[in-house]
Amino acid sequence: MSTPIIETHDLKQVYGTGDAAVHALDGVSITVERGEFVAIMGPSGSGKSTLMNILGCLARPTSGTYYLDGEDVSGLDRRQLAAIRNRKLGFIFQAYNLLPRTSAVRNVILPLIYDRTKHLSMQEMEARAREMLTLVGLEDRLDHQPHELSGGQQQRVAIARALVNDPVLIIADEPTGNLDSKSSLEIMNLLKTLHERGRTIVMVTHDEETAAYAERIIHLRDGKVERIVHNEKTKARVAA
Repeated sequence: MSTPIIETHDLKQVYGTGDAAVHALDGVSITVERGEFVAIMGPSGSGKSTLMNILGCLARPTSGTYYLDGEDVSGLDRRQLAAIRNRKLGFIFQAYNLLPRTSAVRNVILPLIYDRTKHLSMQEMEARAREMLTLVGLEDRLDHQPHELSGGQQQRVAIARALVNDPVLIIADEPTGNLDSKSSLEIMNLLKTLHERGRTIVMVTHDEETAAYAERIIHLRDGKVERIVHNEKTKARVAA
């Protein structure tokens, strides 16, 4: 049996002390297997953003352990976490987080520039970026800047950027939050296709229609796992 991509044990995140302490996470234990598509949902204050930050190696838990691709990352310092992010994770944000006045290719190249383990030439980086932009259907927008692209196209650039380092895990934070219905459908179908090709995706969302694309939905409330729902229709569709 393969090693899970995500395995957490009794994760806790506490802000403040004494009577003012806030338990943003209160004993979260979850597992995400390789190749799964999992959504995390919950009301405001449920802890879903805190959990995403820990899973994305953007923060360390107060206590508990987090294994990412078999490696315990829960005690790493900021520099070590940054190296893990560059090497193993791809991020898709609600606000796209693209550099303005910078072409789509240059935006996608950024993770390769920060990853010093690959030692690629600029030509090799550009070729990889163009390949990823073609994969997401933007082969005719390679040199366009963000202001020349629609919201859906900007999110496709962000997805290409998330894929360029061949990460073991894609983390999507409200990926359709800034998009209209048509663009949202296109982006979710793209994520579904990536999942069907073997990508592991964890998505934070408040939208039930968006979460329905996932194989499992983890519901959080008050910093705890309230319930886990298995989407049998999605599993059947992927298996077919």
